[in-house]
Amino acid sequence: MTEREHVPPGVDPTTPSPARLYDYYLGGTQNYQVDRDVAERFKMHMPDLEDSVWANRGFHQRAALWMAGQGIRQFIDIGSGLPTQNNTHEALHAVAPDIRVAYVDHDPLVAAHASDLLADNGTTAVITADLRDPDALLGDPALRALIDFGEPVGVLMTAVLHFVADGSDPWGLVARYMAAVAPGSYLALSHITDDQIPPKVIQAGQEAYANATEQAYPRSRAEVARFFEGLDLVPPYQGAEPAVTHVGMWGAEDPDRADSDGSRAMYCGVARRP
Repeated sequence: MTEREHVPPGVDPTTPSPARLYDYYLGGTQNYQVDRDVAERFKMHMPDLEDSVWANRGFHQRAALWMAGQGIRQFIDIGSGLPTQNNTHEALHAVAPDIRVAYVDHDPLVAAHASDLLADNGTTAVITADLRDPDALLGDPALRALIDFGEPVGVLMTAVLHFVADGSDPWGLVARYMAAVAPGSYLALSHITDDQIPPKVIQAGQEAYANATEQAYPRSRAEVARFFEGLDLVPPYQGAEPAVTHVGMWGAEDPDRADSDGSRAMYCGVARRP
């Protein structure tokens, strides 16, 4: 995207956006020069940044497909980000064309591009909402029209909760969303961590995102595990005990080989609502 291209209403091309930064890390084109500048500065300090983003993307897809294998036929992708290759609904429709997917993001650019992509698609919806306002999100008419809350739902919250400060109680927000879905629903969640990242890299990331629309808050393994309280974690790979793990390892055929430096920058887990 160039600065001369049309800027959708509500989009500020002079302020970095996490959704556009993520798009850039994935090799997308729905970003502005300000996003690219921030991304390149951060990559100077964290060469494995793009590897981490792709590892998270892989977890997102594997977790969604695993849920579909458990019989889940409707999904809410909260903090979905900009459309990219092999989007969630495209991957899931290869399993079952009747699967319904609601994409939720508060970035206006996401709504603009996703709505164009999904026009006249009766199995998807795009909702503009902030996850920090669960009442508004869960009460959205488009969401209610697509998702049957009396049946199990796959709730996807990958790489989004680290943009929610402690003061907004991200743990309480997750509990609120999981209380709203039927027993037998699943949660897939991933989150950046500073457990194994040098402090200077964390500082560089915080400085890079300082002027972005959202700031990032890395959390420890124990803090990420708290998101799954009251839920039943599933084993992340064959032979493992139920637990959170690094994003590259979840669902991997060879988890040790998949656990790259980039993978260790994020924890993840999948759990079932009993």
